[in-house]
Amino acid sequence: MSLYAALAKRARDGRPVRVGLIGAGKFGSMFLAQVPTMTGVHVLAIADLSVERARAALNRVGWDAARAAAAGIDRALRDGTTWVCDDPMAVIAAAPVEVVIDATGDPLAGVRHALAAIDHGKHVVMVNVEADALVGPALARRAAEAGVVYSLAYGDQPALICELVDWARACGFAVAAAGKGTKYLPAFHASTPETVWANFGIDPDEAARDRLNAQMFNSFIDGTKSAIEMCAVANATGLTPAPGGLTFPPCGTEELATVLRPSSHGGSLHHAGQVEVVSSLQRDGSRVERDLRHGVYVVIEAPNDYTARCLRQYGLAIDPSGRFAAMYKPYHLIGLELAVSVASAALRGEPTGAPAAFRADAVAVAKRALAPGEVLDGEGGYSVWGRLSPAADSIAAGALPIGLAHGARIERAVAKGAVVTLKDVTLAGADQALALRRELAPAHPARAA
Repeated sequence: MSLYAALAKRARDGRPVRVGLIGAGKFGSMFLAQVPTMTGVHVLAIADLSVERARAALNRVGWDAARAAAAGIDRALRDGTTWVCDDPMAVIAAAPVEVVIDATGDPLAGVRHALAAIDHGKHVVMVNVEADALVGPALARRAAEAGVVYSLAYGDQPALICELVDWARACGFAVAAAGKGTKYLPAFHASTPETVWANFGIDPDEAARDRLNAQMFNSFIDGTKSAIEMCAVANATGLTPAPGGLTFPPCGTEELATVLRPSSHGGSLHHAGQVEVVSSLQRDGSRVERDLRHGVYVVIEAPNDYTARCLRQYGLAIDPSGRFAAMYKPYHLIGLELAVSVASAALRGEPTGAPAAFRADAVAVAKRALAPGEVLDGEGGYSVWGRLSPAADSIAAGALPIGLAHGARIERAVAKGAVVTLKDVTLAGADQALALRRELAPAHPARAA
């Protein structure tokens, strides 16, 4: 049965999929904009640090005020309305809630919410890819043991990449590379919330009007978000990073199969089966033709000459040898597509991508020289950016995951461009995450030793 048909049946039966949303920021707001026209989905409760901000978001996306007027879960359940509160744990604990969506963007909060949801027997849709990159494999294992689904968020690029990889493998193709596009120049690694709008290409007045978060957007431009998202993809698919992390080759859609093939075949990849992000800018700052800035891709290898001919005959972008071909999706719609994950978890018991092993990590790198006594401002800030690393290398170096960088205090000097290590810092409030990280380390015992 299709997801829509299954949702329609739940609606007819008076049993819509009941959802608790934590975080009413941009991603959450885009999901909420679609809720009034969805079939078989009831957002029973929304939790946000600021109820006023959540209500303002609902107003912006066109909700009628009466739709979010419930005073508690029981009233929302009875009237088909939505309770808006500032208590995520109350939402998670509410018996009627089937699916918990964490859209906070705070990795430590995401870990807390996911663990609590799993303990309460709820499916988890982890919009918070920062939390997934930090300890996703451990969370997914806990969910499986509890008999619930832990899922990446459809609409966000990691889940869409996982879908392409799954499609390719199900069809019998070997995957040479998979990833996404972004706007990248090497200088962007030093970008800060003060310089982000010029680098991103957004008018500062527009950013202020739409209340865009400069630090969050800076994570997209300084390379951190790419590292976090490709970490999630690697851990979910078995594809792995190059030893030095992402290289961001400039590449348009027609060149994907040529650029993103192994170096042994004339391409840019360190190895076959690699995660990689392509840049929409040439290194001189000029625009790449037919760029993939907002999209995702997979590069496949034909298993035989007949299949290779078919790929060419049906119009795929292929490399000069005719052996490698690319399939891509030019856009992603983040929260507007999130219902696919909600329905898949609740109705099929399946994730739209989920981590299976600890293969990659996103580690903190100093944007400038860091002195003892400084407190790091984390992802997208002024002090560090996140670089993708093979998990074994991260463990061997004792690297500080970017997800633990916010609020960490520098105890010994770190040079500009150096990886910050756990020995360089004192962490703040990371006990749960550290415990889960310790569960992941034995996957690489030789390097960890």
